Amino acid sequence: MAAKPKKRPRPPRGLPARIVDAAVAMADETGWSAVRLRRVADHLGVPLSEVRRHFRDLDAVADAWFERANQAMLSPTGRTFADLPARQRLHALLLRWFDALAAHRRVTGAMIAAKLQPSHPHHWVPLIFNLSRTIHWLRDAAGLDAAGRRRQIEEIGLSALFLATLAVWARDGTADQERTRAFLDRALARADGAMARLFRNS
Repeated sequence: MAAKPKKRPRPPRGLPARIVDAAVAMADETGWSAVRLRRVADHLGVPLSEVRRHFRDLDAVADAWFERANQAMLSPTGRTFADLPARQRLHALLLRWFDALAAHRRVTGAMIAAKLQPSHPHHWVPLIFNLSRTIHWLRDAAGLDAAGRRRQIEEIGLSALFLATLAVWARDGTADQERTRAFLDRALARADGAMARLFRNS
């Protein structure tokens, strides 16, 4: 009888991912504003310079945390995904983004609040660009290929919808984020109706 093939060992998680995990875990206990990268380095048993090699500051760690949500949103979909109405595709993709961070909702909200502090104007412009990139990837993943005026309206509308859903999600204590899911469903239905009326004769 042929021997069973040996399972390949899983590659160890890279240091950048472990830095993010450690920072988020500390924030769960002390709050995001109290996280210090030297303590993250001590916890991981690496020099602070090694943390600096991967992240310029704590805000960059937050960016890496949000990038996990982007990757979750863009993970492979089933074969029938493209056959769904655009509204359902957007609903599924946006929930992937929020579900990816749901276990640490309070910390995620604190990260965003830190970016918006008046004393951190250098974070404001990157935050706007990061939102724009997320919306561009969302449109691409959802198969929204419109150009011109319709594309501009979609981008503005989806940006506003994303931020409104984020505000609901940040305070959502319901099981399985039911409040967020219901809000997103209603918001997408309104947006779908508005776009249909606006481009009725296109």
